[in-house]
Amino acid sequence: MHVEYRVLGPLEADVDGRAVRLGAPKQRATLALLLCRPNTLVPASRVVDGLWGDDPPGSAANLVQGYVSGLRKALGKEAIETRGAGYVLAVQPGALDLQRFEELAHQGSRALEDGDPAVASATLAAGLALWRGRALADLAEEPLLDPVAGRLEELRVLALERRIEADLALGRHADVVGELEELVFEHPLRERPRGLLMTALYRSGRQADALDAYRAARTVLVDELGLEPSASLTELHAAILRQAPELRAFEEPASKPLRCVLVAALTPNAAAPLAALAAPLAAEPWRELLLLTTVPTPGELSAASTVVNDVRATLVDDGIEARAAVFTSVAPGADMARLAREHDVDLLLVDAPDGLLEDARLLALLDQSPCDVGVVVGGVPGPGAVVVPFAGAEHDWAAVELGAWLARSHGATLRLAGATSPDGRDASRLLAHASIAVQRALGVPAEPVLVDPDPEALVEAAGDARVVVVGLTDRWRRDGLGRTRTALATQASAPTVLVRRGVRPGGLAPRGTETRFTWTIAG
Repeated sequence: MHVEYRVLGPLEADVDGRAVRLGAPKQRATLALLLCRPNTLVPASRVVDGLWGDDPPGSAANLVQGYVSGLRKALGKEAIETRGAGYVLAVQPGALDLQRFEELAHQGSRALEDGDPAVASATLAAGLALWRGRALADLAEEPLLDPVAGRLEELRVLALERRIEADLALGRHADVVGELEELVFEHPLRERPRGLLMTALYRSGRQADALDAYRAARTVLVDELGLEPSASLTELHAAILRQAPELRAFEEPASKPLRCVLVAALTPNAAAPLAALAAPLAAEPWRELLLLTTVPTPGELSAASTVVNDVRATLVDDGIEARAAVFTSVAPGADMARLAREHDVDLLLVDAPDGLLEDARLLALLDQSPCDVGVVVGGVPGPGAVVVPFAGAEHDWAAVELGAWLARSHGATLRLAGATSPDGRDASRLLAHASIAVQRALGVPAEPVLVDPDPEALVEAAGDARVVVVGLTDRWRRDGLGRTRTALATQASAPTVLVRRGVRPGGLAPRGTETRFTWTIAG
């Protein structure tokens, strides 16, 4: 029996070439959640969270069992395996359109990076052709799946931008103008399509329109965020003004976009310590630091602007490409997450309010941001290593990636901490596996250290750390931090960064790898 699944549009499944009925919305939503992690154990608790959030019915576990039973009747009893307290959806190679799309997107991006725009355009177009509308369009009435659909849309837009880059490199400038105008309309704060539109207009003999496109971009960014355009967009504008000969060269994209570290200060006074942690990460070529804070009323704008602009000035004096913005917002977490979606943000660092993860602003950031999010909790950096407690969970791998990035940028040692066990077993093999992965993928060596499985012991082991980076649990939304993370966040002398893994690759990934599927050290 061969089963094929499609999520890039309404959720569909075929068994031996015949479409099958997938049941009521909650049952289809169960399948969608399992398809997000094919061939991987998905805890039943995660399915419950995905279906009902923080307010599940008392019969939630039984209901999920019923949905899985219904799916087995439709797809075949071997399609979903019960394993412990979770489920594994068996998906054969090539049987999920999302995987095929991500493979094609990766191949096309790699071809563009390798200077073969013809192959890039054709490959990316083939991947985009798999889309049949908005992802999971038939589950719009299941609001808890909105973040899943939104992350899939993020992948589509990234692939579309790369395909248009390839078309521009092939001289198809006039053909893509209409497509770019639509993309700019749909994503007004996204700078990459605006730069591509300026290039396409200029190469089509429409210099005045290209300059108008820049003015429109600047107006939107300043009015919406108080943010000046990026250096790459400003340089492209200057090149169009002087009719630079290189703008006519079709073999290269006209403006290489900056990759960003976004510092989202929930309070203006948090901007300086967050920027100090983030600055070395943004010191690499073609990377910038976006410094953002919000205030509830217009009367507070001036004072907050003074604070963040002083921080920006210090960064610029240190040679960091930086922009700062302050604006009023009644939903700062959602607005900051939107900015992360609209820019090439690899990492978002945010300060932790007194309630830690219970703050509504922070929950919106963690729920809606496509990139890795690091919640920074107090402390003063010490002289020692970057310490990463590691147990092999999903968000732990993102913590290792960020820890390696911080260690490399700050010139510190990376130390992976695992637990001992009373029965003689310990985490040393797991730490060795992670260490090898970090060295292979990132070129950063790691030191293993074993500590007692007690929060106080881990706090003591991190005593002289420069920074502690720890992944959130899979059920952070419901269960909070847990004892160990709470101890680190409240007792460690060094800053603690609590990491939630995003759909985008981490900051050390090559530019051509746009998704977690195509690049992760966990693999």
